[in-house]
Amino acid sequence: MAGLAASFGSGAMSNSMDDVAQQAKAFFIIGSNTTEQHPVFGTMLRRAVRFRGAKLVVADPRRIDITEFATLHLRQKPGTDIALVNGLMNIILEKGWEDKAFIEERCENFDEFKATVMNYPPEKVSEITGVPVEQLYEAAQIIAENKPTAVIWAMGITQHISGVRNVMDLANFQMLLGYMGKPGGGVNPLRGQNNVQGACDMGGLPNVYPAYQPVTSEEAQAKFQKAWGATSNLKVGAVVTEMMPGILEGRTHALYILGEDPVMSDPDTHHIRKALEAIDFLVLQEIFPSETSAYADVLLPGVSFAEKTGTFTNTERRVQMVRKAIPTQGDARDDWWITSEIAKRILAATPQRVQPEAPFAGWEYRDASAIMDEINVVTPSYAGITHARLEKGERLQWPCPAKDHPGTPILHTKALSRGKGRFMPIDHVPPAEEPTEDYPFVLSTGRVLYHWHGGQMTRRAKGLLEIYSEALIELNPDDAARLGLNGKNRVRVTSRRGSIEAQAWVTDRVPPGMVYANFHFPEASANELTIAALDPVSKIPEYKVAAVKVELVR
Repeated sequence: MAGLAASFGSGAMSNSMDDVAQQAKAFFIIGSNTTEQHPVFGTMLRRAVRFRGAKLVVADPRRIDITEFATLHLRQKPGTDIALVNGLMNIILEKGWEDKAFIEERCENFDEFKATVMNYPPEKVSEITGVPVEQLYEAAQIIAENKPTAVIWAMGITQHISGVRNVMDLANFQMLLGYMGKPGGGVNPLRGQNNVQGACDMGGLPNVYPAYQPVTSEEAQAKFQKAWGATSNLKVGAVVTEMMPGILEGRTHALYILGEDPVMSDPDTHHIRKALEAIDFLVLQEIFPSETSAYADVLLPGVSFAEKTGTFTNTERRVQMVRKAIPTQGDARDDWWITSEIAKRILAATPQRVQPEAPFAGWEYRDASAIMDEINVVTPSYAGITHARLEKGERLQWPCPAKDHPGTPILHTKALSRGKGRFMPIDHVPPAEEPTEDYPFVLSTGRVLYHWHGGQMTRRAKGLLEIYSEALIELNPDDAARLGLNGKNRVRVTSRRGSIEAQAWVTDRVPPGMVYANFHFPEASANELTIAALDPVSKIPEYKVAAVKVELVR
């Protein structure tokens, strides 16, 4: 799996959305509320089920909307995804449904992997996950007999302390069945925010330069020192979930935040507020006031998507042209221009600075197209992607290594990134917090169709607020009856970190013993409750599982 990091680790889909929707014989959706969080792709999948008879298996603790189209819905307990996937692979091996030729020709480390999977017989998996044995067999048969099946996931897989291991196990799953590199198959993670794929591609991670070139590589270091006229070291930097606690520990003294609202989006809001109160200096570049803006020492006026020219890269690795639609409003400036001006002032005050070598601009960009020219030189997977080609309507998905290259709709068609795919033995790891007598419910969190992330834009839309105007806590009818709710009462949800009060939505979307909350509304954000337990590799928080208690607000 380590050799597949260039594609899987970046979070990009191995196949394109229309390929998956048109070519897959079945879909296995796990940890993705696809129709609410990716509604365009969700519609494509629903049409595939309805009009060409594609099978659909959904694994999700909640009865999300897309389960209405599912051949089978597996309701595993939150935080048991590895046990579930291992159990399905155990059955596939028991029945001889694995792709033996693919495994022999294109994979390695199969025996060690198989030994681990053999420790997950269906009866044991059913006990861990709560999924009936007969449903495990049914799911394995649907996926194995409908070739190929596309695996689709989102943050319901990654936002766990075992998030990286979850992803590795799904890669194991597709290699076992021989579905990698096939039209309609592959591994297809759906990115959680607009252009987050492009941000990662351009080096918005602490361990890589653009195109996932390691910061620990002396060759990559030398390349970018020449391009950027800046010295650097070979050390991996910090992620947000390390920077924030670093404030109170004396390791982080200043933050420059662009278009993010950590008060709303980071776990354990009380701790985040305490950290931002203590920060020495905070710069926030935004388009609207946010919950975080109250802590900013300097506010910089960025621009919205409608005021920009440039590119977004979406979840299927497709680079899309964005064209300025309205004049820049007020004192706002292009984000790249603001960053360039700050950089030039820092460089002017830096003695013995390194000059970038031609043909690099050294922060003197005339426009976004000039930035793309630089990207073509330093980012191999984007070398052939230009504004001119995009303006002509070419559909380009990286890797696109040359100006005459058509792009790559499907990855791993001939070989995996490291040559042979390496099976990884992955064991189930329990969540950081599990229910106790004092905190008997499991809380899971996420978004709803009508709002987005911290809600800075969607809570300003009158029509959206008319449909979904306040925070709601999803609560099973059995639990509601035990608590004495009548469907109109407010509840208080409390974790070891905080408490919120909100209207209860009594619904069988959630199973007994589980509640679901969103983080769109500052007066009752789920992140007051979430735990900052991190995946040891990716450092992503475990947003999807926390132990809470629920009480009626009289």
